[in-house]
Amino acid sequence: MIRNLSSQLLASSSKVRSSILLPLQFRQSLPNTLPSHPRAYTHTSTPIYTSQSLSSQKNSSPFVKRSFASVFSRSFSTANKHYQKIRNVAIIAHVDHGKTSLVDQLLRQSGSIKENSNERVMDSNQLEKERGITILAKCTSIRWKDFQLNIVDTPGHGDFGGEVERVLGMVDGVVLVVDATEGPMAQTKFVLSKALQAGLKPLVVLNKMDRNTIRVDEVENEIFELFANLEANDSQLSYPTLYASARHGWAVRNKDDEKNSITPLLDAIVEYVSPPKVTEPTSSDPNVGFSMLVTTLETDPFFGRIVTGKIYGGTARVGLPLKVIDREGNLIEDGKVFKVIARRGTDRIILDEGQAGDIIGLAGFNKAFVTHTLCSPEITQPIPSQPIDPPVLAMTFSVNTSPFAGTDGQSVTSTKLRSRLFKELENNVSMTVNPSPDGGESFEVKGRGELQMGILLENMRREGFEVSVSQPKVVMKKEDDQTLEPVEEVTIDVDLEYSGLIIEKMMKRKADMVDMKQSGGKCRLVFYCPSRGLLGFRSELTNDTRGTAVLNHLFHKYQPYKGQMEGLSKGAIISMEDGVATGYALESIQERGVLYIQPGAKIYKGMIIGEHSRDNDIDVNPVKTKHLSNVRTTQKEEFTRLNAPKILSLEDAIACVKDDELIEVTPKSIRIRKKELDTGARQRARKSGKD
Repeated sequence: MIRNLSSQLLASSSKVRSSILLPLQFRQSLPNTLPSHPRAYTHTSTPIYTSQSLSSQKNSSPFVKRSFASVFSRSFSTANKHYQKIRNVAIIAHVDHGKTSLVDQLLRQSGSIKENSNERVMDSNQLEKERGITILAKCTSIRWKDFQLNIVDTPGHGDFGGEVERVLGMVDGVVLVVDATEGPMAQTKFVLSKALQAGLKPLVVLNKMDRNTIRVDEVENEIFELFANLEANDSQLSYPTLYASARHGWAVRNKDDEKNSITPLLDAIVEYVSPPKVTEPTSSDPNVGFSMLVTTLETDPFFGRIVTGKIYGGTARVGLPLKVIDREGNLIEDGKVFKVIARRGTDRIILDEGQAGDIIGLAGFNKAFVTHTLCSPEITQPIPSQPIDPPVLAMTFSVNTSPFAGTDGQSVTSTKLRSRLFKELENNVSMTVNPSPDGGESFEVKGRGELQMGILLENMRREGFEVSVSQPKVVMKKEDDQTLEPVEEVTIDVDLEYSGLIIEKMMKRKADMVDMKQSGGKCRLVFYCPSRGLLGFRSELTNDTRGTAVLNHLFHKYQPYKGQMEGLSKGAIISMEDGVATGYALESIQERGVLYIQPGAKIYKGMIIGEHSRDNDIDVNPVKTKHLSNVRTTQKEEFTRLNAPKILSLEDAIACVKDDELIEVTPKSIRIRKKELDTGARQRARKSGKD
């Protein structure tokens, strides 16, 4: 095969002819005639779905390009130690500390994307663009000098911590981004602890150095204390610190250095992050089998399912037979590599092969999930995956059974609901789905928090699903005949004038205050609070502090159950009739509390139309109309004055729903209803409960 390939290359280029005909030992001594890197040809590859790629293939010889590169890649991959020129690094931080903005600057200034491209190019998901947060971990790659930097952008919110945990297994270092004003926060502690447990050496970046409120010395001391408290070893404690402003596109090693580019950070990644650990060929085992741990999944309309991960050993080529095994070593499927795919900037490119140390995607395996191992047929042991923290919140999902069922969505059956929920598990390692303990066609979904559940429901409603979901409940544990509940470390940054009110509210939720710091009119309060005490607290905190408070929470540990929490929820205003809401009826009802609907809204019996100002439920008639008469009024005109209703978001509905209620989620509406719609049946149930 090599001889046939050489003869074809002889006819195409004299430069190729001179290098191919030389013996191997002489070719190795001619660095000027070889690519500077075993995979240097990959920069000539083009994005898959662009018209430029089609025109370039017509005007060039892809056979010569790829074949020439493939020959030298196979001939010299071991000699040049391809993986020594690779750096796999994850960008980790608390939410809103500037991870994605920093990755954008790395892509721009390395030439991977255009300078005038949109901000936050890594936030490609529609919900990420709308909410301004990172939800999914995403990998990209840039070329810097002679090195290939594979960079993973990770979420910063605690509910998506599972995304961070799973990608740490395919990187060899982390860049810890910390706000120079806020300092280390709850999620900073979480992601750093996971990185240190994985044995990774961090590189610290103090971001947002362009602000007037920075407190560099204090933040640096807080970071060091955090490292020490997390029991970092000596090599991890000797971390370098850089100072940056991702918004303005600069980073420096010393605060007095010239601030004109992000180059110092790129150089620091090359210098401080170790090359990937791979299985090298030996004299006793010259042929290393292929092995890769699946870390992420994505779907392509042309290639189907694409599994992405780091190659721990061997080489992947199109047509290579591989098998998929789970974490116990059980065979899942056999198959062949259909395509070898990689990311360069924001483009997806086709590779001839992937070598040890690369982070690549493989097409051709339809049953591979996250944490599965792709390997050669002779390999029997799976690659160990990073342990994932257990979920702490559970909700019951079922098909919509309200009087309006089937009017908005297309997917309304339990079969489609089950298929969609189990599809979510393929890429979301922090969730679990089981049949509901209550029986019926419902499913118990466990996750990390209200926001994660809200994102799942929002995606489902946009896909045309109609779902009913129950009140979220924390996941309890039993140990030695003792009930344990999850406890969160809660950090609240608030104006000093509201600190007393916040402490009082947290005490009602069985919280223990462990720290309180004051600085410049602001106060930082730290509590250990049961997870169930935080359900619905975020919106209440926003109202009490007029939107000035910032709440962050992180799973701490399981502790003994602390008893019932009384007086935390208010009652509901419930419709007792079907029909269309009228302004005349709502004008008198709004005096009882806060309304969720406007005049003209379609409602049904048992639907909750507002929040009562007291802790009991009331039944009202919102469809009542004003009866006409022949008696004239003394007023010239009569007006209906209504307050603006509170439009429920998914997070609001999840926060205020109670045990005897359901959230009705459809593509067009979000409603809350009673499980028992009939007013008389609810009253009889209440009386029997009191008896």
